Amino acid sequence: MTFLNPLALFALAAAAIPLIIHLFNFRRPKRVDFSSLAFLKELQKSTMQRVRIKQWLLLLLRTLAIAGLVLAFARPTLQGGVASLGGRPATSMAVVIDNSLSMTLRDAQGGYLDQARDLATGLIEETEPGDERFVLTTADASQAAPASYTNEGPALDAVTDVATAPGARSASRALARAAASLEDATHLNKEIYLISDLQQRTWTDSLAAELPDDVRVVLLPVGNRTFGNIAVTEVEVQSRIIEIGQPARVTATLANYGPERIEGYVASVYLEGERVAQATADIEPGANTAVSFTVTPQQRGWLAGEVQIEDDAFAFDNQRFFTLHVPEERRVLVVQGQGQRAEFVELALSSRLTQGRIVFETETISENALTGATLGNYDAVVLVGPRDLSSGEVASLTRYVEAGGGVLLFPSQGAQASDYNALLSGLGGGRFSGFSGDYGSGRSIATFERTDLEHPLFEGVFEQSSLGRQTQVESPDVFYAMNYTPGAGNEQTLIQLSNGFPFLHELRHGSGAAFLLSTAPDPAWSDLPVRGLFIPLLYRSIYYLSSGESVQGDRLLVGHPGEVRLAGADEGETVRILGPDGDEQTPEQRSLFGAVLLQLDGSIQQPGIYNVQAGDRLLRRIAVNLDSNESDLAAFSPEEAAERLQERLGVPIRILDAGTDGPEAALAALAAERTGRELWNVFLGLALMFLVAEMLVSMQWRPETVAA
Repeated sequence: MTFLNPLALFALAAAAIPLIIHLFNFRRPKRVDFSSLAFLKELQKSTMQRVRIKQWLLLLLRTLAIAGLVLAFARPTLQGGVASLGGRPATSMAVVIDNSLSMTLRDAQGGYLDQARDLATGLIEETEPGDERFVLTTADASQAAPASYTNEGPALDAVTDVATAPGARSASRALARAAASLEDATHLNKEIYLISDLQQRTWTDSLAAELPDDVRVVLLPVGNRTFGNIAVTEVEVQSRIIEIGQPARVTATLANYGPERIEGYVASVYLEGERVAQATADIEPGANTAVSFTVTPQQRGWLAGEVQIEDDAFAFDNQRFFTLHVPEERRVLVVQGQGQRAEFVELALSSRLTQGRIVFETETISENALTGATLGNYDAVVLVGPRDLSSGEVASLTRYVEAGGGVLLFPSQGAQASDYNALLSGLGGGRFSGFSGDYGSGRSIATFERTDLEHPLFEGVFEQSSLGRQTQVESPDVFYAMNYTPGAGNEQTLIQLSNGFPFLHELRHGSGAAFLLSTAPDPAWSDLPVRGLFIPLLYRSIYYLSSGESVQGDRLLVGHPGEVRLAGADEGETVRILGPDGDEQTPEQRSLFGAVLLQLDGSIQQPGIYNVQAGDRLLRRIAVNLDSNESDLAAFSPEEAAERLQERLGVPIRILDAGTDGPEAALAALAAERTGRELWNVFLGLALMFLVAEMLVSMQWRPETVAA
């Protein structure tokens, strides 16, 4: 339903008045036979009809004039193409304020969040007594149902209290939440107003929800500047073996979200608050650049680290936290196979040879006791020539590696091929197909042919020659060796023998890894146990395998749910998480195979290093960082933003954009948008027009007389 323009109504009425007068202003015939009685009767009849029509016309005009006056005093309004009486109807309104970190930016009209607060305040001040008001934000740590305000004052206080926060949800999710809050609203007229800077990377996500058709959604954009930004989006600890006094590699990813190339950009690494490395990088516009650092930890335990870059307009992503684990000790389970020699392994891992650089806490059991061992209590398991493996032991070892553990397998000359192949298959590996050479013969059948010195196992062990090439690893003489054929899984050969079979082979499975050696630590197999290579090779293999994913620790995102697995934690202990500002929370926890799993609900809202503790005992430190999506400050146009929301939510999105005129102009347009167009003046004009018409009709017609 649409209303005619008031000027058109006046013009139409003005044109109709002469026509009405003309139709009823009849003239008498020129030639009349006054002596005719029939004529007199006909004249009397015609006169009575004209009087009756005149009376009806005057009554109609007077009735329309009165109706126009009544409608004018009723103050009708035109809203969205529909007329309503009595002003704006009672409304249930939800105001959604984008309080993501990008709302800290500024343009000529002031801070984005300040503009949003002004708009929200104006919206609420335009409400009427009895209206229902909801105030929501996109970054809300509690995500509880929003409060309903029936009074204007508390709603305005809620707007004043809005502050920026990390971890904002997408605009589509915020609108779906606002619509849910209006499901049980008091009034039939329901409105949602979304105030946002339209940041692209946080605008929509995979959510596809249908909003009710009776909800009116209006988008109010703020901000009109384009910002570039440099951000640290990722930090990776590349080294798998971390020791005191030994260099470790750390890589940071820097992203350039601006339109210009940046040269000589400085980034620094801090450990425990002290700067330990610095590097520069050239970053192309719209590209990511990896920057490498070499850090040397000077103490044991979980170290707090961060990468920092230069200050810019958006400071929240100028640092990124990480943790570095320098273990104080490693718990190693040595499983001695029947008739096998384990003394070389035990000696290599003893504190006498490690000289305090790293402490291995070893426990040796027979292969018959493997079934009852709790593998989750150990950082690594060394299988020294088990003769056979039961299906339960195979399943236990497979789960252990998948959960992040490490296994080192030495073969046995009496190995059951089916048992070994079951374990290898469970780890995603190939097949064991017999042996080469003669056990205890002392005759060499193979030597090292190729060594993958780029693997983290050998990192920093062998120095480069003057020609830039690394020295070849000293090769032992191999007398007897297991033949292993790799499969198609996640595996690689680290040392290959001259007979084509692997000597040292890695299998990656789940979060952990397994090493397979083709000879046992026994001089009857090779002279490796008495070579200088044996101790560092075994030491670094155990250390590599026992590190799992713990060299860097867990990484979580602000406002996102996550999980933290604590291997070896006591099942009955209550685990707490302490934040950098002293806040404490007790997450939900459940027991897994040899570990405790912490389930975080996404309520962490501050980036930084968090301590995971059981009582006063530090179990782990985790790094919580900003979602890198918040670093890209590019914004949609209002039209494109509305179109994307319509695709996700299935309702029309109206846009109210004040452009560069600021919140005041937007509020003025918003008042007209919300209260509608008042029509009282139109109906008052119509009433006056009908009164004028009634007066003209009365003046044009004279009382009718009929001669006798």
